[in-house]
Amino acid sequence: SCAKPIGRGDFGHQGALHATAKLEPRGTVKPMANPPTLDPAQRAAALAKAAEARVARAELKHKLKMGSVTLRDALAKADTDPVVGKLKVLALLESLPGLGKVKARRLMEEIGIADSRRVQGLGAQQRQALLEKLG
Repeated sequence: SCAKPIGRGDFGHQGALHATAKLEPRGTVKPMANPPTLDPAQRAAALAKAAEARVARAELKHKLKMGSVTLRDALAKADTDPVVGKLKVLALLESLPGLGKVKARRLMEEIGIADSRRVQGLGAQQRQALLEKLG
């Protein structure tokens, strides 16, 4: 049989599809991997560890808001302190005095930082740009 190239209009879109592309039937979802099974003691330990991390991040945000920790201090600790490193940049910026949700998002967009980026994932230029804008 002659293989007909898939072209414009065959699937109701403008672009051409590569002839070897595999199409999944609509509505099919690939199964996700299951999380590891934990015994009750391991689960309790993981929950306690997560709760401690949340409390530590809340304390850091409070200190930023009150001014006892500066943005420069927080960025300097990002690579060594997991509490700072795992905090989302957006949450860090929103915790600074005078910077709300809108200004924080606008600043991140201006610098080119994704909403989902964590502090430890910032590049040197992004850190420098934040410090230049916010001191």
